[in-house]
Amino acid sequence: MVEKAAKTWLNPVPVLRTLAAIVVVAGLACAAAPASTRSPLVAPGVTVAGIRVDGLTAEPARARVERAFARPVTIRTPAGPVRVSPAQVGAASSIDAAVSSALDATPHSAIALPTRLSAARIAAVVRRLGRRFDRVPVDATLTGATVGGPVFTASKPGIAVDTKTMRAELEQALRSSDRKPLVLHRRALAPKRTAATFGPVIVVVRGANSLTLYRGTKPVRRFSVATGQAIYPTPAGLWHIMDKQLDPWWYPPTYDAWAKGLKPVPPGPSNPLGTRWMGLNAPGVGIHGTDEPTSIGYSASHGCIRMQVPDAEWLFQRVSVGTPVVIL
Repeated sequence: MVEKAAKTWLNPVPVLRTLAAIVVVAGLACAAAPASTRSPLVAPGVTVAGIRVDGLTAEPARARVERAFARPVTIRTPAGPVRVSPAQVGAASSIDAAVSSALDATPHSAIALPTRLSAARIAAVVRRLGRRFDRVPVDATLTGATVGGPVFTASKPGIAVDTKTMRAELEQALRSSDRKPLVLHRRALAPKRTAATFGPVIVVVRGANSLTLYRGTKPVRRFSVATGQAIYPTPAGLWHIMDKQLDPWWYPPTYDAWAKGLKPVPPGPSNPLGTRWMGLNAPGVGIHGTDEPTSIGYSASHGCIRMQVPDAEWLFQRVSVGTPVVIL
């Protein structure tokens, strides 16, 4: 019995069969287990909106593109840099879609990155720049005159943000990844009125009984006139024409004793105002023609400025309501 048992234990056949079965089962188990997969990489030379993402998997590629487009755009201004973030203008980019396209792209492909912007928000940013940096031009103003002509304050040019250019450049910069600094574009604004372009100005010199029409600082024509008597002086100061009448009626001033009992005079050769009236904002005073041409050159009126009828007609055509009159 002992010898038979020993022979059975030393028989290798059952042992080999058992080992073979174990190997087969293990092999089947390995075949049934899922193999580990590697995340795909972006092919060599591939870019998204100019940003290199080659050799990266999806998440690092997305993060790189996102960082690049999250940076603000810098605008260089006279007061220092102004930064505009994508969030300020409602920028939204399709980064996930662009990265997916990059993963599927062939080597050296350039993938675009569509970016949506709010035109209204960009315009609002540029308007704020305008409110901060615009300067309104200053017109020349008439302050008086000397015997040499009118005296003006100096005009000053203004400056304004070039809104059209800034909107276009800001939009382009926010769609780009390089974020190059922008320069604040501004344009000069000319004043509407300078001393040279001021327009008509009348200067009356009582002592010389003269009236000169100027265009800004340039004399156009000088006339001999009659001004007020010593008892009825033509008022000195800075005035303006407030009324123009063609073939006016003359009405006696009720507040002056010299006109007491006089009646209104209709248009015609005996009208004291001639054929043209240019009334000033000085009460009762105007520039007009006359039916007394021999009074011209003297201090002979009751405060008005008399001209020869043809001269008054010439002047009437070249001035308007609002034209300044300086009486020295």
